[in-house]
Amino acid sequence: MSIEWITLLMLAGFMTILAAGLPLAFATGAVAVIFALSLFGVDSLNLIVSRVFTLMGNYVLVSVPLFILMACILERAGVAEDLFQAVHVWSGRVRGGLAVTVIVSCAIMAAMVGVIGAEVVTMGVVALPAMLNRKYDKDLALGAICAGGGLATLIPPSVVFIMYGLTAGVSVGQLYMAGVVPGLLLAGLYIAYITTRCYLRPHLAPAASEEERNIPLVAKLGLLRGLILPALVAFGVLGSLYAGLATPTEAAGVGCLGAFVAAAVNRRLTWENVSRAVADTTKVTCMLYWLFFGASTLIGVYTLAGGTNFMKQTITALPIGPWGILILMQIVWVILGCLIDWIGILLLTAPIFVPIIESLGFNSVWFGVLFCMNMQISYVSPPFGPAVFYLKGVTPPDISIGDIFHSIWPFLGLQVIALAAVMAFPRLALWLPSLMIK
Repeated sequence: MSIEWITLLMLAGFMTILAAGLPLAFATGAVAVIFALSLFGVDSLNLIVSRVFTLMGNYVLVSVPLFILMACILERAGVAEDLFQAVHVWSGRVRGGLAVTVIVSCAIMAAMVGVIGAEVVTMGVVALPAMLNRKYDKDLALGAICAGGGLATLIPPSVVFIMYGLTAGVSVGQLYMAGVVPGLLLAGLYIAYITTRCYLRPHLAPAASEEERNIPLVAKLGLLRGLILPALVAFGVLGSLYAGLATPTEAAGVGCLGAFVAAAVNRRLTWENVSRAVADTTKVTCMLYWLFFGASTLIGVYTLAGGTNFMKQTITALPIGPWGILILMQIVWVILGCLIDWIGILLLTAPIFVPIIESLGFNSVWFGVLFCMNMQISYVSPPFGPAVFYLKGVTPPDISIGDIFHSIWPFLGLQVIALAAVMAFPRLALWLPSLMIK
């Protein structure tokens, strides 16, 4: 059977099994087993077992549950509430100060958490009622939370970078550093948009009350204590990586320790909080690992059948040039992002796309940043939009899914602008990694 027919049958089988309701991890694994048996016989099942065991022995994978545990502990440590209050008071005189506070708080939380769901839900619980009670425009409030929460995809310690690094064979430490400047650029664009829009249309975001603006300086300085713990956790993770003192896995351990200390300082280190955090970590980690195993076996079987070379030759033969191929890949990501989660997109496309990108002379670290920025777009794109559904879970009943999707369009445009800037100026992503101590 030709590789063209194998490709079409694999795709049709995969979509059929997904449509039948089987989870993505088991859909990819099932297709891998079926085609391995059909094409290579029973002995080929050893390939599947071998790939799974190889992945299980990868030391960097240990950082995934550690970072997720760190996020779950911090979510219950009360850090977000203190952080939001401190930033809000200090930005009180800024037009749209609460919305700006959401973006700044999300950027700081992203440097601690690395998991988008935790940010969106936390800000939805803490910040949304505060904005709605102060008569903020509903679209501005919802859009700021959805967009700000997505910064966890790009600002380290992003779990997306860990998985991309493992799949593409790229240094996770360099990916982390590469995400910092684009992440701050995107946060800056959000803040500029909010402040400009609120300056032109003040009724969208009423100014802070006199009581909030006239807090004594001593009280304001006291609130800065809410920034100390987040800063220490972020510095412990990113500083150890930048200085070359720790691997990503060791930095994740440092982050976990910081999260437990933060919970203890805020008197939230209880057995109930820790047990719930461990349970949530276990669920998310198992889901990610099964997805990783399933997609890896599928790609292994497809590669053995000659599929990777076929896709490489087909894509590079297109008469659109290297930049046209790069844009085409991102269009594929955006389309897939409307249908399936980022982990499935990564594991199914990276083994094919990354070798092509490297053969065209592009940097694979920079390509990883582009992947994360595209996944940010997918997080708020209809109809899948995970961030939208995360936020809907904690909003008042009168706010619909349609309201949230309507609110994100201006921020989606800013994400595209930031993506174009990083494409046009790769040094935005590659400058900081070039300064790392190795």
